[in-house]
Amino acid sequence: MDDPVLLTGAAGRVGQAILRDLADEYEWRLLDREPLPKEKLPEGIEREAVSVADVTDDEAVREAMEGVGAVVHLAGDPRPQAPWDSVLRNNIDGTQTIFEAAVDAGVEKVAFASSNHAVGAYETDERTPDLYRPEDDFRLNGAELPRPSNLYGVSKAAGEVLGRYYHDEHGLSVVCVRIGNLTRGHPPWDYERGQSMWLSYRDCAHLFDCCLRATYDFEIVYGISDNDRKYYLIDRARDVLGYDPQDNSAEFE
Repeated sequence: MDDPVLLTGAAGRVGQAILRDLADEYEWRLLDREPLPKEKLPEGIEREAVSVADVTDDEAVREAMEGVGAVVHLAGDPRPQAPWDSVLRNNIDGTQTIFEAAVDAGVEKVAFASSNHAVGAYETDERTPDLYRPEDDFRLNGAELPRPSNLYGVSKAAGEVLGRYYHDEHGLSVVCVRIGNLTRGHPPWDYERGQSMWLSYRDCAHLFDCCLRATYDFEIVYGISDNDRKYYLIDRARDVLGYDPQDNSAEFE
C-alpha cells in the first residue's frame, strides 16, 4: 500500500506489536490520546506523524485521516470490566467516529480490533475446561453471533456491527479481528484458556499486515497463533487474508 496507514491506539500492546515488526513496511500515521514516549516511537517514524487526540474528537480524527489509504483501529478502553459510560464513549462512539471519517476521506479499508470478549459467553460451565483442549470439537469460526461476556465485549460486538453497516451502506472494506490473548514472549502456560487463545507478537504483526495487504469485503476473523489448543478457528484468516502464523503455545509447554 502506497498511501499512509493510520494506526489508532498506537501506544497500546497491539499497536506496539504491530510497530515492532512493521515500522518500516508502511508510511504510518499514529494517533493516541497521550503523547507517545520515546521508547514507543519506532526509529524512522517522525514525531510529526503522531497525533495526540481522543478518537471521539471528530475534527482531530478527520485531520489525521486526510490522505490515508487504510486504518488499523485499536483505540478504546481495553479493560474487560470497564464501565458503560467509558465503553460507550471510547469504544462505541469512538469507533463510529473512525468509520464515518474513513468514509468521508475515501479510505479503502479498515481493520478493526475486536476481542475474544465479544464471544466470551460461549465459554459456559458445561463446555469448560474441555473447550480448551485439542481433542474437543467445539470451535468458533467467526460466523456465529456475538455473545459478549462483559460490557467491554458488548462494545466490541457493536464495533463489528458498525463495520458491517459501513461496508453495506458505503462500500468500505472492513475486517474485524477478534484478538485472543496477546502476550510478549511465552504464552500463559499455567492455564489452558490462555494457551488456547494465545497470540504472539510476531503473529499479531503478521496478521495485521495481512489485513492491510489482502482484498476483502466484510470479514470477521480470529486473531490467535497456530496453537494446538484452540477453540477459535483461523481458517478464514488463512483463506481470505493469507494469514500464516508461525507460533504455537504448545512449544512452551
